[in-house]
Amino acid sequence: MGRKKIQISRITDERNRQVTFTKRKFGLMKKAYELSVLCDCEIALIIFNSTNKLFQYASTDMDKVLLKYTEYNEPHESRTNSDIVEVSVI
Repeated sequence: MGRKKIQISRITDERNRQVTFTKRKFGLMKKAYELSVLCDCEIALIIFNSTNKLFQYASTDMDKVLLKYTEYNEPHESRTNSDIVEVSVI
């Protein structure tokens, strides 16, 4: 049996929002690790929470990955929240 689909909207209760953030942050970092190993790719993940605390994951050296990113001049795939929402509505 599949999981129940949840409505994606801001969690109003501060404690529930923090618990969800912690769990999903760990899950996102685990997925980033798995993608880097399975597909032999470099990943840099940067997260700022609602109080501007920084969390980061890098499959290699973060500074090297960010330098590579800033020096990259070719067209590339880039997404924002609105892109993701539009795709899920279709």
